[in-house]
Amino acid sequence: MSDTFTHLDARGRPRMVDVGAKPITARMAVAEGWVLMGEPARDAISMGQVKKGDVLRMAELAGVQGAKRCADLIPLCHPIPLDGVVVEASVRGDGVHIRAVARAHWRTGVEMEAIAAVMAAALCVYDCTKAIDKMMKISDVRVLEKKGGRSGDWHLK
Repeated sequence: MSDTFTHLDARGRPRMVDVGAKPITARMAVAEGWVLMGEPARDAISMGQVKKGDVLRMAELAGVQGAKRCADLIPLCHPIPLDGVVVEASVRGDGVHIRAVARAHWRTGVEMEAIAAVMAAALCVYDCTKAIDKMMKISDVRVLEKKGGRSGDWHLK
């Protein structure tokens, strides 16, 4: 069975893949997502009138924390010593746009950390504004770009 599945041993039990022999290389990933909401919630965020505080800055902080805790959220995900994480949240169009960049010098990629950053930031936006808009939707979370590792540089769009 271990020949078929990378995260199961010969008896079908979960295992963390051993990446110890892989070289340490520069890794980077960019992810984005949206929290779609109505005009009252967007206006409240833009004008700093949300009772919980500055929603965009709190979301950015939550995003950084989410990236740092990725291995605690995803089973068998390797803890990665991140070099840096940048999260940007801004009111655009029909909601809040969130963009995260994760960087590390390590043996595995950082796309999960970038996605975790976007999701944590989105959850923070949702939590802060749920009293204003009960119909918000977290949407279109995706990896935009990934660089590093054996495959070299490659891009998604």
